[in-house]
Amino acid sequence: MALSGLEIFKKLPKTNCKKCNFPTCLAFAMQVATGKVEISLCPDVSAEAIAQIAALTAPPIRPITIGTGENGLKIGEETCMFRHDKRFEHQPGIGLLITDDDDEGLESKLKQFNSIRFERVGVMMKPELIAIKSVSSDIEKFKAVVKRVMDETEASLVLMSDSPEMLEAGLSICDERRPLLCGATKDNLDQIAQIAKKNNVPVVAKGGDLDELADMTAKLNLAGIKDILLYPTATSLKSRFEQEVMVRRLPLKKQLRSLGFPTILFPSDFTKDKDEEMLIAATFVAKYAGIIILSNLEPHYLYPLFTERMNIYTDPQRPMTMEEKVYEFSNPDKDSPLLVTGNFALTYFLVSGEVESSKKGVWLAIQNTDGLSVLTAWAAGKFNAESVAKFIKGSKIAENLSHRNIVIPGYVAEISGELEEELGSDWKVIVGPREASSIPSFLKQWTTH
Repeated sequence: MALSGLEIFKKLPKTNCKKCNFPTCLAFAMQVATGKVEISLCPDVSAEAIAQIAALTAPPIRPITIGTGENGLKIGEETCMFRHDKRFEHQPGIGLLITDDDDEGLESKLKQFNSIRFERVGVMMKPELIAIKSVSSDIEKFKAVVKRVMDETEASLVLMSDSPEMLEAGLSICDERRPLLCGATKDNLDQIAQIAKKNNVPVVAKGGDLDELADMTAKLNLAGIKDILLYPTATSLKSRFEQEVMVRRLPLKKQLRSLGFPTILFPSDFTKDKDEEMLIAATFVAKYAGIIILSNLEPHYLYPLFTERMNIYTDPQRPMTMEEKVYEFSNPDKDSPLLVTGNFALTYFLVSGEVESSKKGVWLAIQNTDGLSVLTAWAAGKFNAESVAKFIKGSKIAENLSHRNIVIPGYVAEISGELEEELGSDWKVIVGPREASSIPSFLKQWTTH
């Protein structure tokens, strides 16, 4: 059972030393109880208290990191069933499945993996993992494929085989990337546990039902393996969906720690049809896979899947925002137009995309609206004449202009008169387009006079 802030406070030294960067021990304890900070931030608490509190305040779904450095993938650490209750913490990793018997297709698949890149609202979307499956039963062939993937990509790796010897051989090539070993079964669990512990790598527990998986994770924990993923091998999609929901629900609602781990999914287990495979992947992005390994990474399938993943794993209480400042496009000069809008990231990238396509020099003033869209910010009193005028004056953009014209979004035309009063009599407010798509044609007609 999780500890309350007061229970944690009783275990602290109560000196209010502020070494943890909180004003009091009680304030620190409250933050620990909500999972916002680690108990280890207190330098004076006993090791015994740290171990006890860390265990009781740990997230129901264990956080797991696959890979290292910038390309490491963190999954798990989830604390809720539904995104609107709090937020989902770590988006599922998306990867590509390759086999060690596909010599002809390997080159094209690796090129496909390296070429898939989409930028959306300033975020680069790409696959993170490559799963290498041994089907040839040839250790040297498996090692050769692992080495090629290591040499030609920066992917986090999943090594797949029921043979401990095969996994150990592959691991000898790529141990520096801390790959995921898939998978331990009830028959080979002891051997794979020894390999995983020796090399400090995470391991997949593969079983037919949740009782079997819970028993396996308990044995892996006793063997010293804490970083575990679950691979339920249900025979039908309906059963797998039910298992995925229960793997999330039981640790969260019933504190069943033996199932408190992220999962790995292979949609190709259930279909050979590419369209169906992507529909299955999209389903389990939402409910609740930690890793999804696909048989192909064709762009027209991946873009909507990445977009869904981004939308679901964006914190609904903290919209994506841009820094408040004046951005420059196409080397603007003193005669270039000055446009102003809010700092909701999607607004910025829609507007900036149209501005760039116009190929005209533009000053784009992005005012802090707490990540709200223009209309929402206006309704909330965060994008009005007073706030815009204060921002424009504080930015000192007028020093770079030969004119005193400012363009506001068409949806807030009614603030134009008041904004002119706030800015001063030498300023003229111009009502711009309502939709971003109309910006290029508007800019073509721009004149400072």
